[in-house]
Amino acid sequence: MQLGWPEVGYGVVESKVDHGNVMLHPWKRLRTTISYLVVALFGNDADRAAYREAVNRSHVPVRSGPDSPVKYNAFDPALQLWVAACLYVGVRDMRLAFLGPLTDFEEEALYSYCSRLGTSLQVQEDQWPADREAFEKYWAEGLARVQYDEPVRQHLLAIVDLKMIPRWMRWGNASINRLGTAGFLPPEFREAIGIDWTDKDQRRFDRLIKLGRFGSRLLPRWARMLPVRLQLAEVRFRIKRGWRLT
Repeated sequence: MQLGWPEVGYGVVESKVDHGNVMLHPWKRLRTTISYLVVALFGNDADRAAYREAVNRSHVPVRSGPDSPVKYNAFDPALQLWVAACLYVGVRDMRLAFLGPLTDFEEEALYSYCSRLGTSLQVQEDQWPADREAFEKYWAEGLARVQYDEPVRQHLLAIVDLKMIPRWMRWGNASINRLGTAGFLPPEFREAIGIDWTDKDQRRFDRLIKLGRFGSRLLPRWARMLPVRLQLAEVRFRIKRGWRLT
């Protein structure tokens, strides 16, 4: 979803920050992406400040060049707000899918809390839409800008099909990844990127979600949170040792 805005899409595709390129270093990128989400949502102020500094260093060279189709700068708060908004939609949709519905109060609380996905970078608190009604207006305006040019589209489809990992690891996993990725995408994004979605696909996705929901409800909360706590501990260990975070 994030790459649906051309400025973000080309920022990723044209980036010269090779150590953050998912096609070159998929496992490292997986770790750093999960680390950011964990720090933004569960870290303390010191964790967030350290990760913000690390991301800022990586973002310095991410800016458009004279031949770029669109102008972009990774420090642009408007682009980071869009990225954070996409992350919030993903968090919200997965929370509803696997753990069931929320009350209006809980949904508003989740929305407000997820402002950390933006404020952990360059987005100011007052730039985050004030409430869910304001967010839906912002989201509708954002959807109107969604466009995948062919270089961005091919990059994303390669990720969807797990082209960045060894061929033997794609067996079975690529089809599940495509189903899960496409299933969680709002229809506007699927249409824009050109991913076909049939009633049969929807039924398969619904079965996948039911399986995941069943497993989630079997696990006690401490078990569901264990990966989060371990990832946060790993980030804090890296900070303590002075190791690279991104």
